[in-house]
Amino acid sequence: MAYAHRFHAAITDISLNSNTGNTEIIHTLMAHDIEAILENLYQRQFDLSDPDDVQVFRKYFEKQFVISDVNGVLPVKWVGLKVDPNSVIVFQEIEKRTLPTQVKIRQAVLTDFLSDQVNTLNLNRDGNVQTLTFTRSQREIAFP
Repeated sequence: MAYAHRFHAAITDISLNSNTGNTEIIHTLMAHDIEAILENLYQRQFDLSDPDDVQVFRKYFEKQFVISDVNGVLPVKWVGLKVDPNSVIVFQEIEKRTLPTQVKIRQAVLTDFLSDQVNTLNLNRDGNVQTLTFTRSQREIAFP
């Protein structure tokens, strides 16, 4: 029996780590959705414990999640990922930098594949959390 869930969602949390001075970005996605899009795009099964398959996923992911300011695209560094049967957690950071006040965020992961995908982004600035919602019809948001 195949398992299918009825909603497609991802959560992104962005906050400053005061110990390191890095802006940390953590994305939590449903493993089933990641497997489905990779199989659809590349017509084969993927194993995210395989470094080569991680690189393919990373290439897709980094096209779909981008942060820019008035000077251009910010250097979001890929830290790694954690995979379990239910979720894929992607870790990124912007080294030694707080998130600028004015940014444009593109959070389009899976919206190209799943028409009802909803990506929720929680932006924590000094304890003040603001939530943004991204969908197929709204993949980028200029903030504030």
